[in-house]
Amino acid sequence: MIIVISGPTAVGKTKLSIELAKKYNAEIINYDSVQIYKDMDIASAKVTKEEMEGIPHHLLDIKNYDENYSIYDYQMDARKKIEELKNKNKNIIFVGGTGLYIKAALYDYRFNKEEEKYDFSNLTNEELYKRIIEIDKDIKVDKDNNRRLVRTLTNLLNGNITNNKDTLLYDDCYFIGLKTDRDILYERINKRVDIMLDNGLIDEAKKFYNKERTKAIMTPIGYKELFRYLDNEITKDEAIDLIKKNSRHYAKRQFTFFNNQMNIKWFDVNFNDFNNTVLEVENYINLN
Repeated sequence: MIIVISGPTAVGKTKLSIELAKKYNAEIINYDSVQIYKDMDIASAKVTKEEMEGIPHHLLDIKNYDENYSIYDYQMDARKKIEELKNKNKNIIFVGGTGLYIKAALYDYRFNKEEEKYDFSNLTNEELYKRIIEIDKDIKVDKDNNRRLVRTLTNLLNGNITNNKDTLLYDDCYFIGLKTDRDILYERINKRVDIMLDNGLIDEAKKFYNKERTKAIMTPIGYKELFRYLDNEITKDEAIDLIKKNSRHYAKRQFTFFNNQMNIKWFDVNFNDFNNTVLEVENYINLN
């Protein structure tokens, strides 16, 4: 059995994954593109050893910040790990926030290993989107997400087009989504940012400040905003507000992606009694 836990940031995915892993004799595979990298712990809200409660986690901390890691690489690593865990008679739980990772791992996505590099820095989002739909008029991509647009166009130009992007490669998959009222979610996101700052987010950003600004460093929300503060472009408070704002926007994009791209059973999270949410999810899985 494979369980995929999805939903916007700060909604409780990590906690649910641990509870379900204990219940179903499962191990957890990360599908967050930042948690792949070592030392990017606070910015990515990476699960801690204490939070793991002894449950094995995979595809965490497997790369350094200056190493390239593509969706193709993740696809290969994730599918290899799936087979390893199945051979151990383990159930599998995917938890994370990078939708394209889970699509590449579980669906009929086919990539070329070798890719030609392109520079689209002179193109606007609108121009990128126009070029994409000229190649595939039916493709779904966030028109306002520059990184996603660039990646999609690169894949298309390299011939990395799926034969049937909606075909699941594995049986017995459950797609679970967690959601909550927008105001509650935004409040939780703001509080999470405050906790991240208390836990040393600024010091973590400083460790990467003088390093080459690789894709890994510039991807997570938190570093690039704090770099502007460290460059004296904006104040500390302005950087914090920007982190919260960008995190809220990211949560909205996450929900939109998962809701449109996968057949997900959504659950409203009971933050006052999270065990009730866990039981609702368990009942759904046991009855289907």
